[in-house]
Amino acid sequence: MIDFDEELKRFQPSLEVDQTEEAIYSNDLKDITDVVLQMTKDLRGIK
Repeated sequence: MIDFDEELKRFQPSLEVDQTEEAIYSNDLKDITDVVLQMTKDLRGIK
């Protein structure tokens, strides 16, 4: 059986849209396009 009091203690609300957008855009992960562009520049000797 579900213990609602225990579930409420562990509950973490999801981020609001603005917070989510900020978290996504502040994350500096490279996508495949960035990787390919960097590899191309490296092969050509461009800095």
